[in-house]
Amino acid sequence: MAKKPSAGGMRQRLHFQKRPEGEDDYGNPQSGPYETVFTVAAELIPLRGGEPVQAARLVGVQPYTVRIRSCAAAREVTTAWRIVDARNASRVMNIRTVTNPDQKNAWLDLLVDDGVAT
Repeated sequence: MAKKPSAGGMRQRLHFQKRPEGEDDYGNPQSGPYETVFTVAAELIPLRGGEPVQAARLVGVQPYTVRIRSCAAAREVTTAWRIVDARNASRVMNIRTVTNPDQKNAWLDLLVDDGVAT
């Protein structure tokens, strides 16, 4: 049986960031720099990593499942957002999917990649 989520495993602090949408002087859509929307405690569960070839170089990619408590702000997260480690700002994670595993809006699981450009 799978381990039930608990607050005791949430040892990481993560910033969830998105780009604000706006328009330039000519009415064209334009994205600004990433801005932190909220910060939460999270559990990082490492998955099996890989080494894809990008631009003729071997690149190390580590996928994680990020488990957070569900809240109104967290339910708005999409794959256009990114996650930054609050304790190490150079660690940026790209969000691949957002799921509600228990279908009760208690927890959210996000599949993310660490080591890829966002």
